[in-house]
Amino acid sequence: MSRSRPLLQDNYDEIADALVGPGFIILDGVFPPEITDGLVDLIAAREGLLTRAGIGREGDYQVNDSVRGDAIQWLEPGDGAVTEFLSAMDKLRRALNERLFLGLADYEAHFASYAPGAFYKKHRDAFRGQPGRKVSSVFYLNPAWDLAAGGELVLYDEAGEQELVRVAPECGRLVLFLSEDFPHEVLPARNPRQSIAGWFRISP
Repeated sequence: MSRSRPLLQDNYDEIADALVGPGFIILDGVFPPEITDGLVDLIAAREGLLTRAGIGREGDYQVNDSVRGDAIQWLEPGDGAVTEFLSAMDKLRRALNERLFLGLADYEAHFASYAPGAFYKKHRDAFRGQPGRKVSSVFYLNPAWDLAAGGELVLYDEAGEQELVRVAPECGRLVLFLSEDFPHEVLPARNPRQSIAGWFRISP
């Protein structure tokens, strides 16, 4: 698919400014319908291939339903919609480096599917001063989402005490936030809830 302008290019400055302060941004409709719809169809087709996500690293890794209840599949280029999405996010990575000198080295992402009632307790994606995840992203894949169904992403202040914003998982919505600065959680929903979770990372 040929495009005269890179996806998200019109939002580069807005995203960079928001990451400087307040540190997060919520954008709707920034990907064209054919890409969003393609991703919706793909996660539905791969539902049976997703595996339960765990917590911890290496020897501490475990699946724990009391903390995290989603199933995931890491994204690799190949399918057209996935390739376009990953390409757009990589171009955003370069744009953020040019504007904010963040030193972002790569972008990784996975499909995430939450069954009804599943949740992810409050956590951070990164700890201050450590290499790894610098900017977190969530792109929602839930057509005709019922706002009464729950499933919001909740961002908290750095202390993890004050709720800053609740984000409904409406289809085509993109959320970006600084990984170190915002403890966050995924609330249970009455309906299945699907998304792409991703991270712009810095090298060790």
